Formats: sequence, structure tokens, C-alpha cells
Amino acid sequence: MIIDSLENAEKYYGVHPLFKQAFEWLKSLDLSTVEEGKYEIADGLKAGVSNKAGYTAETAKFECHNNWMDIQVALSPRETMGWSSRSQVSSPAGEYNAEKDVIFWNDKPGMYFDLQFGQFAVYFPEDVHAPQIGEGPIKKLVVKIKI
Repeated sequence: MIIDSLENAEKYYGVHPLFKQAFEWLKSLDLSTVEEGKYEIADGLKAGVSNKAGYTAETAKFECHNNWMDIQVALSPRETMGWSSRSQVSSPAGEYNAEKDVIFWNDKPGMYFDLQFGQFAVYFPEDVHAPQIGEGPIKKLVVKIKI
């Protein structure tokens, strides 16, 4: 997992071949006005903007992916997220869904942190995460990167 601000995105261009393109696309947007919806950026690179009611720490979906990484960008003043390493979880909440590339877990996150507007978290397949925790609607942008 990586947590940082978009102003430092260049530091991560070498982490994956599509990171430079993903972060440059993000930096081309006006994050305060970006519209909800789905965006096709390039082959192996897509994004979605949502604005949904926040979860509580108890009701948040705890998930990870096998074939895609996430860059999750906070578009609200604050979003809380939970995290654990996949090696630390042991209770799947069902089978892996290959079509949606997601598996949910009954375990609870080992830690929580807050993102402020314009900050991001990168989740790799080994990162189990519980996003969108907070009060009221939470607007966020998620870039999906094919591994």
C-alpha cells in the first residue's frame, strides 16, 4: 500500500508501467468538479467516480483484488479507510468473483487511516481494504490498473 498526495505522484511512476499514465490523467482533472461516471483511459487503465453514502467501520466492505490494483483518490474533505495485509486475513465472506475481480472478507481491518481531498491510497493485490468510511456522502475516484 502507498499513501500520499497527488503532488508527489511522480515518485511512483516506476512502480508499474501504467502508473505514469494513470497519475498524469489524474493530474489533468479538476478534482473539485470531476463528474460521476466511468472513464476508459487506456488499455488496462480505467476509472470511476462515485458519490455514495459512507459506511461505518462495522458495515464497510473489506475487499481485495487479484488482477487489478486501485489508486483511490479522496474527493471529499475526509474519507476513512481500513487496511490489512492479505496474509493477516483468514475468513472469506464467500468465493472470489472473477468477473468483478473481488473477494470480500469477514475479518476486520488491522488499522484505519484518513485521506483528505486530493490524497490517494494505492492498493495492490496483497492489500485488503475497507474504503468509503465516513459520515454523509463520500465522493471518490478509483483508477483501476491491470496487473
